[in-house]
Amino acid sequence: MSTNLKGDLGQKIDYVFKIVLIGDSAVGKSQLLARFARNQFTLDSKATIGVEFQTKTLVVDRKAIKAQIWDTAGQERYRAVTSAYYRGALGAMLVYDITKRQSFDHITRWLEELRSHADKNIAIVLVGNKADLSTQRSVPEEDAEEFAQRESLFFMETSALDSTNVEAAFLAVITEIYRVVSRKSLVANEEFESGGKSRLLSGTSIAVSGNDTAPSSSSTPSRCCSS
Repeated sequence: MSTNLKGDLGQKIDYVFKIVLIGDSAVGKSQLLARFARNQFTLDSKATIGVEFQTKTLVVDRKAIKAQIWDTAGQERYRAVTSAYYRGALGAMLVYDITKRQSFDHITRWLEELRSHADKNIAIVLVGNKADLSTQRSVPEEDAEEFAQRESLFFMETSALDSTNVEAAFLAVITEIYRVVSRKSLVANEEFESGGKSRLLSGTSIAVSGNDTAPSSSSTPSRCCSS
């Protein structure tokens, strides 16, 4: 969604994108968000209650994008509460723990729930977290790659502990959202210029206070499989 908000440093914010983190409890969703947004990691992190969110501003294709990232609780008792937060999300990170097979087996259910509540064009990255615990792996990387290819998802393994691929995973989903939004805007403008009725994108932008920090790298990983 396009907006004219100003960032904390006075820069123009071109887009605000809502992204949700979903997956079982204790797979590391909150740690991934803390590492990306604040470059922090806490060993004694507590389980998320309900829904929390943080923001971070970064630049893609010379556009300032504020990522509004929602961290959803994985516990079953919060499912009815968090499902409403899928609405309006343009991107999602579907997270499992590579050392817990059950968290990967539940990915199909999470994906079905996401697709039933979110936009059909939502950008999704499948994330195998805790890659630093590879010696305790119970989910072969090949299984996740096969699932991602079958469902047309991005895929990568991450480690919130040592920062491996954390920024790359968030950049992948944010960049894909930007590409989708740009394509829609281009089509709308072409229809307007050709005499059709303009269908420019519209949406509700939420101003969020906080200290947003741009990432140190703007490199974007390639998609593991075609959509």
